[in-house]
Amino acid sequence: MAKIERKYLAHFINTAAQGDAAYERLGKDLEEFSAEMSAQVETKKNILGESSILISGYEKTASVEPYYAEEGTALFERLQGILDDASVLDQLKTDVVEVKLWNETQEGVYPAIREEAYIEIVSYGGDTTGYQIPFKLHYTGNRVKGSFDVASKTFTNN
Repeated sequence: MAKIERKYLAHFINTAAQGDAAYERLGKDLEEFSAEMSAQVETKKNILGESSILISGYEKTASVEPYYAEEGTALFERLQGILDDASVLDQLKTDVVEVKLWNETQEGVYPAIREEAYIEIVSYGGDTTGYQIPFKLHYTGNRVKGSFDVASKTFTNN
């Protein structure tokens, strides 16, 4: 079996603050994007010297850094709006769709998982390379399996 190139695991973020979803693909200027699972692990050792391990959940996060602001993009407008309004709580809610582009189910449609997340702006400003708004995604665990049409950028539940 051949290794899967990184470009075939796509991540689309919903840039709409409310209403119908409007997905934009993450990746421009990103050399790396990984979801950190941060498992909740409990390890116990009994009197026989045996260990038992219980993984009870995950606190999944992902860092989008750098993110260079591009005027006219929906993601920039969403992030700048969060900064300008000092948004908190559900105003930061969005969803992210992870699309497996190596496994086409029909023309232009791929298996995908949509997961609710919250946007945390880490900082803003940057250096002479451009205006930067790095942010972190905090996933809630509310996941739905489905499919994603890359041409229309629409997610459909299974």
